[in-house]
Amino acid sequence: MTDHKNRAKVSVIVPVKNEAGNLRRCLPALAWADEIFVVDSQSTDETERVAAEHGAALVQFHFNGSYPKKKNWALDNLPLRNEWVLIVDADEIVIPALADEIRRRTDADEADGFYLNMKYFFLGRRIKHCGYSEAWNLRLFKHKLGRYERMPVTAGAATGDNEAHEHVELNGRAARLVHELDHFAYPTIYVWVEKHNRYAVWEAEQFDRFLREPIPTTIGPGKRFKRMLKKIYLRLPCRPLVRFLYSYLFRLGFLDGRPGFVFCSLLAFYDFLASANLYEKRLREADGSPPVLTTEPSPILV
Repeated sequence: MTDHKNRAKVSVIVPVKNEAGNLRRCLPALAWADEIFVVDSQSTDETERVAAEHGAALVQFHFNGSYPKKKNWALDNLPLRNEWVLIVDADEIVIPALADEIRRRTDADEADGFYLNMKYFFLGRRIKHCGYSEAWNLRLFKHKLGRYERMPVTAGAATGDNEAHEHVELNGRAARLVHELDHFAYPTIYVWVEKHNRYAVWEAEQFDRFLREPIPTTIGPGKRFKRMLKKIYLRLPCRPLVRFLYSYLFRLGFLDGRPGFVFCSLLAFYDFLASANLYEKRLREADGSPPVLTTEPSPILV
Protein backbone atom coordinates (compact mmCIF):
# COMPACT_ATOMS: atom_id res chain seq x y z
CA MET A 1 0.00 0.00 0.00
CA THR A 2 1.34 3.41 -0.96
CA ASP A 3 2.09 5.66 2.01
CA HIS A 4 -0.63 8.31 2.26
CA LYS A 5 1.75 11.28 2.10
CA ASN A 6 3.30 9.91 -1.10
CA ARG A 7 0.04 9.41 -2.95
CA ALA A 8 -0.76 11.42 -6.05
CA LYS A 9 -3.01 14.40 -5.43
CA VAL A 10 -5.80 12.93 -7.52
CA SER A 11 -9.35 12.01 -6.51
CA VAL A 12 -10.70 8.89 -8.24
CA ILE A 13 -14.40 8.28 -8.93
CA VAL A 14 -15.50 4.69 -9.62
CA PRO A 15 -19.21 4.43 -10.64
CA VAL A 16 -20.65 0.99 -9.86
CA LYS A 17 -23.62 -1.27 -9.39
CA ASN A 18 -23.05 -4.88 -8.31
CA GLU A 19 -19.38 -4.73 -9.26
CA ALA A 20 -17.81 -6.54 -6.27
CA GLY A 21 -15.89 -8.95 -8.49
CA ASN A 22 -14.39 -6.24 -10.68
CA LEU A 23 -13.67 -3.97 -7.71
CA ARG A 24 -11.41 -6.63 -6.20
CA ARG A 25 -9.16 -6.10 -9.21
CA CYS A 26 -9.76 -2.38 -9.82
CA LEU A 27 -9.30 -0.87 -6.34
CA PRO A 28 -5.86 -2.32 -5.46
CA ALA A 29 -4.55 -0.73 -8.65
CA LEU A 30 -5.68 2.68 -7.35
CA ALA A 31 -3.66 2.62 -4.11
CA TRP A 32 -1.43 5.39 -5.51
CA ALA A 33 -4.32 7.93 -5.46
CA ASP A 34 -4.98 10.34 -2.59
CA GLU A 35 -8.68 9.44 -2.33
CA ILE A 36 -11.13 7.03 -3.94
CA PHE A 37 -14.91 7.35 -4.11
CA VAL A 38 -17.02 4.35 -5.10
CA VAL A 39 -20.35 5.79 -6.26
CA ASP A 40 -22.92 3.03 -5.92
CA SER A 41 -26.52 2.51 -7.02
CA GLN A 42 -27.83 0.36 -4.17
CA SER A 43 -25.83 -2.75 -5.00
CA THR A 44 -27.07 -6.08 -3.64
CA ASP A 45 -23.72 -7.89 -3.83
CA GLU A 46 -20.56 -7.34 -1.74
CA THR A 47 -19.69 -3.99 -3.34
CA GLU A 48 -19.88 -2.10 -0.03
CA ARG A 49 -17.65 -4.58 1.81
CA VAL A 50 -15.05 -4.69 -0.97
CA ALA A 51 -14.90 -0.88 -1.10
CA ALA A 52 -14.34 -0.74 2.67
CA GLU A 53 -11.61 -3.39 2.51
CA HIS A 54 -9.62 -1.22 0.13
CA GLY A 55 -10.12 2.08 1.95
CA ALA A 56 -12.50 3.61 -0.59
CA ALA A 57 -15.36 5.88 0.47
CA LEU A 58 -18.70 4.48 -0.69
CA VAL A 59 -21.46 6.95 -1.58
CA GLN A 60 -24.99 6.04 -2.69
CA PHE A 61 -26.51 7.67 -5.76
CA HIS A 62 -30.29 7.66 -6.25
CA PHE A 63 -31.28 8.24 -9.89
CA ASN A 64 -34.44 10.25 -10.53
CA GLY A 65 -34.94 8.60 -13.92
CA SER A 66 -33.83 11.49 -16.13
CA TYR A 67 -30.98 13.76 -14.98
CA PRO A 68 -28.41 14.08 -13.49
CA LYS A 69 -26.73 10.77 -14.10
CA LYS A 70 -24.11 9.31 -11.83
CA LYS A 71 -20.84 10.90 -12.94
CA ASN A 72 -22.09 14.46 -13.19
CA TRP A 73 -23.86 14.05 -9.85
CA ALA A 74 -20.59 12.85 -8.31
CA LEU A 75 -18.64 15.77 -9.77
CA ASP A 76 -21.21 18.22 -8.41
CA ASN A 77 -21.72 16.70 -4.96
CA LEU A 78 -18.68 14.77 -3.71
CA PRO A 79 -16.34 16.63 -1.32
CA LEU A 80 -13.32 16.24 -3.59
CA ARG A 81 -10.19 17.46 -1.82
CA ASN A 82 -7.99 17.48 -4.91
CA GLU A 83 -7.99 19.63 -8.02
CA TRP A 84 -7.59 16.63 -10.30
CA VAL A 85 -10.18 13.89 -10.74
CA LEU A 86 -9.86 10.56 -12.55
CA ILE A 87 -12.93 8.62 -13.71
CA VAL A 88 -12.35 4.85 -13.74
CA ASP A 89 -14.90 2.12 -14.40
CA ALA A 90 -14.83 -0.97 -12.20
CA ASP A 91 -13.79 -3.19 -15.12
CA GLU A 92 -10.69 -1.07 -15.79
CA ILE A 93 -7.20 -1.29 -14.31
CA VAL A 94 -4.70 1.56 -13.94
CA ILE A 95 -1.34 -0.11 -14.56
CA PRO A 96 1.67 1.15 -12.55
CA ALA A 97 3.25 2.92 -15.54
CA LEU A 98 0.02 4.86 -16.11
CA ALA A 99 -0.23 5.75 -12.42
CA ASP A 100 3.32 7.11 -12.47
CA GLU A 101 2.58 9.16 -15.59
CA ILE A 102 -0.60 10.59 -14.02
CA ARG A 103 1.36 11.68 -10.95
CA ARG A 104 4.16 13.23 -12.98
CA ARG A 105 2.05 15.09 -15.53
CA THR A 106 -0.56 16.42 -13.11
CA ASP A 107 2.24 17.69 -10.88
CA ALA A 108 3.76 19.45 -13.92
CA ASP A 109 0.37 21.04 -14.73
CA GLU A 110 0.90 20.46 -18.45
CA ALA A 111 -2.81 20.75 -19.25
CA ASP A 112 -6.27 21.00 -17.68
CA GLY A 113 -7.29 17.53 -18.80
CA PHE A 114 -5.85 14.38 -20.33
CA TYR A 115 -7.25 11.84 -22.78
CA LEU A 116 -6.58 8.18 -21.96
CA ASN A 117 -6.55 5.32 -24.42
CA MET A 118 -7.50 1.80 -23.35
CA LYS A 119 -6.56 -1.75 -24.20
CA TYR A 120 -9.87 -3.50 -24.85
CA PHE A 121 -10.11 -7.16 -23.80
CA PHE A 122 -13.01 -9.36 -24.94
CA LEU A 123 -13.52 -13.13 -24.60
CA GLY A 124 -10.04 -13.45 -23.14
CA ARG A 125 -8.26 -11.65 -25.96
CA ARG A 126 -7.19 -8.07 -26.58
CA ILE A 127 -9.18 -6.60 -29.46
CA LYS A 128 -6.59 -4.86 -31.65
CA HIS A 129 -8.83 -4.10 -34.62
CA CYS A 130 -12.62 -3.79 -35.22
CA GLY A 131 -12.25 -0.03 -34.75
CA TYR A 132 -11.25 -0.57 -31.11
CA SER A 133 -7.48 -0.31 -31.36
CA GLU A 134 -7.90 3.25 -30.07
CA ALA A 135 -10.57 4.44 -27.66
CA TRP A 136 -9.54 7.86 -26.39
CA ASN A 137 -11.66 9.46 -23.67
CA LEU A 138 -11.14 12.45 -21.41
CA ARG A 139 -10.95 10.77 -18.00
CA LEU A 140 -8.41 12.85 -16.08
CA PHE A 141 -9.18 16.55 -15.62
CA LYS A 142 -9.46 19.44 -13.21
CA HIS A 143 -12.91 18.81 -11.83
CA LYS A 144 -13.94 22.46 -11.72
CA LEU A 145 -13.38 22.73 -15.48
CA GLY A 146 -15.13 19.62 -16.77
CA ARG A 147 -18.59 18.05 -16.83
CA TYR A 148 -20.19 15.35 -18.95
CA GLU A 149 -22.55 16.46 -21.69
CA ARG A 150 -26.03 17.06 -20.35
CA MET A 151 -28.27 14.60 -22.21
CA PRO A 152 -31.43 14.02 -20.15
CA VAL A 153 -33.66 11.10 -21.04
CA THR A 154 -37.40 10.54 -20.70
CA ALA A 155 -38.19 9.71 -17.08
CA GLY A 156 -38.63 5.97 -16.78
CA ALA A 157 -36.74 5.07 -19.94
CA ALA A 158 -34.46 2.12 -19.18
CA THR A 159 -31.21 3.79 -20.22
CA GLY A 160 -29.32 3.22 -16.98
CA ASP A 161 -28.17 5.78 -14.43
CA ASN A 162 -24.57 6.23 -15.55
CA GLU A 163 -23.05 8.22 -18.41
CA ALA A 164 -21.89 5.64 -20.96
CA HIS A 165 -21.57 7.56 -24.26
CA GLU A 166 -21.65 11.17 -23.07
CA HIS A 167 -18.30 12.97 -23.35
CA VAL A 168 -16.62 15.38 -20.96
CA GLU A 169 -16.86 19.03 -21.97
CA LEU A 170 -13.65 20.70 -20.80
CA ASN A 171 -13.13 24.42 -20.49
CA GLY A 172 -9.37 24.31 -20.80
CA ARG A 173 -6.33 22.73 -22.40
CA ALA A 174 -6.29 19.01 -23.19
CA ALA A 175 -3.43 16.61 -23.92
CA ARG A 176 -2.94 12.84 -24.20
CA LEU A 177 -1.31 10.38 -21.84
CA VAL A 178 1.13 7.83 -23.26
CA HIS A 179 0.24 4.81 -21.14
CA GLU A 180 -3.12 3.03 -21.39
CA LEU A 181 -5.89 1.65 -19.21
CA ASP A 182 -6.55 -2.08 -19.27
CA HIS A 183 -10.27 -2.52 -19.96
CA PHE A 184 -11.70 -5.97 -19.23
CA ALA A 185 -15.11 -5.30 -20.71
CA TYR A 186 -18.06 -7.64 -20.44
CA PRO A 187 -16.92 -10.93 -18.86
CA THR A 188 -19.78 -12.78 -20.59
CA ILE A 189 -21.93 -12.32 -23.69
CA TYR A 190 -24.93 -12.07 -21.34
CA VAL A 191 -23.46 -8.99 -19.66
CA TRP A 192 -22.63 -7.42 -23.03
CA VAL A 193 -26.18 -7.88 -24.31
CA GLU A 194 -27.80 -6.67 -21.07
CA LYS A 195 -25.76 -3.46 -21.00
CA HIS A 196 -26.06 -2.74 -24.71
CA ASN A 197 -29.81 -3.22 -24.58
CA ARG A 198 -29.90 -0.21 -22.23
CA TYR A 199 -27.41 1.67 -24.40
CA ALA A 200 -29.68 1.07 -27.42
CA VAL A 201 -32.61 2.63 -25.57
CA TRP A 202 -30.38 5.64 -24.86
CA GLU A 203 -29.39 5.85 -28.54
CA ALA A 204 -33.07 5.96 -29.51
CA GLU A 205 -33.71 8.66 -26.89
CA GLN A 206 -30.87 10.79 -28.28
CA PHE A 207 -31.47 10.18 -32.01
CA ASP A 208 -33.07 13.55 -32.77
CA ARG A 209 -30.54 15.37 -30.61
CA PHE A 210 -27.63 13.84 -32.53
CA LEU A 211 -29.17 14.82 -35.87
CA ARG A 212 -30.33 18.34 -35.11
CA GLU A 213 -28.33 19.92 -32.30
CA PRO A 214 -24.94 21.54 -32.91
CA ILE A 215 -21.89 19.57 -31.83
CA PRO A 216 -20.36 20.96 -28.60
CA THR A 217 -17.02 22.64 -29.21
CA THR A 218 -15.75 21.60 -25.77
CA ILE A 219 -15.63 17.81 -26.29
CA GLY A 220 -12.37 17.96 -28.26
CA PRO A 221 -11.59 17.80 -32.00
CA GLY A 222 -11.49 13.99 -32.17
CA LYS A 223 -14.89 13.57 -30.55
CA ARG A 224 -16.36 16.39 -32.65
CA PHE A 225 -15.21 14.62 -35.82
CA LYS A 226 -16.76 11.34 -34.66
CA ARG A 227 -20.00 13.14 -33.78
CA MET A 228 -20.04 14.67 -37.27
CA LEU A 229 -19.62 11.19 -38.80
CA LYS A 230 -22.43 9.95 -36.57
CA LYS A 231 -24.77 12.60 -37.99
CA ILE A 232 -24.06 11.14 -41.45
CA TYR A 233 -24.15 7.52 -40.33
CA LEU A 234 -27.56 7.81 -38.66
CA ARG A 235 -29.07 8.69 -42.04
CA LEU A 236 -27.74 5.58 -43.79
CA PRO A 237 -29.95 2.61 -44.70
CA CYS A 238 -29.08 -0.92 -43.49
CA ARG A 239 -26.91 0.39 -40.67
CA PRO A 240 -26.37 -3.02 -38.97
CA LEU A 241 -24.90 -4.44 -42.19
CA VAL A 242 -22.80 -1.32 -42.70
CA ARG A 243 -21.51 -1.59 -39.13
CA PHE A 244 -20.50 -5.23 -39.53
CA LEU A 245 -18.73 -4.71 -42.85
CA TYR A 246 -16.98 -1.60 -41.55
CA SER A 247 -15.78 -3.30 -38.34
CA TYR A 248 -14.99 -6.75 -39.69
CA LEU A 249 -13.54 -5.93 -43.12
CA PHE A 250 -12.55 -2.25 -43.34
CA ARG A 251 -11.25 -2.12 -39.74
CA LEU A 252 -9.71 -5.60 -40.05
CA GLY A 253 -11.78 -7.26 -37.34
CA PHE A 254 -11.11 -10.64 -38.97
CA LEU A 255 -7.52 -10.37 -37.72
CA ASP A 256 -8.84 -10.69 -34.16
CA GLY A 257 -9.93 -14.25 -34.88
CA ARG A 258 -13.16 -15.72 -33.59
CA PRO A 259 -13.50 -13.13 -30.78
CA GLY A 260 -13.29 -10.47 -33.50
CA PHE A 261 -16.09 -12.08 -35.49
CA VAL A 262 -18.30 -12.35 -32.39
CA PHE A 263 -17.50 -8.77 -31.41
CA CYS A 264 -18.28 -7.31 -34.85
CA SER A 265 -21.52 -9.31 -34.99
CA LEU A 266 -22.54 -7.91 -31.62
CA LEU A 267 -21.77 -4.37 -32.77
CA ALA A 268 -24.10 -4.90 -35.74
CA PHE A 269 -26.74 -6.34 -33.39
CA TYR A 270 -26.39 -3.25 -31.21
CA ASP A 271 -27.12 -0.99 -34.17
CA PHE A 272 -30.17 -3.12 -34.98
CA LEU A 273 -31.40 -2.78 -31.39
CA ALA A 274 -30.96 1.00 -31.53
CA SER A 275 -32.96 1.19 -34.77
CA ALA A 276 -35.68 -1.08 -33.40
CA ASN A 277 -35.96 0.97 -30.21
CA LEU A 278 -36.24 4.15 -32.27
CA TYR A 279 -39.03 2.57 -34.35
CA GLU A 280 -40.84 1.54 -31.17
CA LYS A 281 -40.39 5.06 -29.75
CA ARG A 282 -41.89 6.61 -32.89
CA LEU A 283 -44.92 4.29 -32.65
CA ARG A 284 -45.52 5.29 -29.02
CA GLU A 285 -45.22 8.97 -29.89
CA ALA A 286 -47.69 8.58 -32.77
CA ASP A 287 -50.44 7.06 -30.60
CA GLY A 288 -49.64 9.06 -27.46
CA SER A 289 -48.53 6.06 -25.38
CA PRO A 290 -46.28 6.74 -22.36
CA PRO A 291 -42.75 5.28 -22.18
CA VAL A 292 -42.61 1.62 -21.27
CA LEU A 293 -41.25 1.25 -17.76
CA THR A 294 -38.95 -1.75 -17.42
CA THR A 295 -37.67 -3.36 -14.29
CA GLU A 296 -34.01 -3.45 -13.34
CA PRO A 297 -32.15 -6.56 -14.53
CA SER A 298 -31.09 -9.15 -12.02
CA PRO A 299 -27.67 -8.49 -10.43
CA ILE A 300 -24.74 -9.95 -12.35
CA LEU A 301 -22.09 -11.22 -9.96
CA VAL A 302 -18.70 -11.35 -11.63
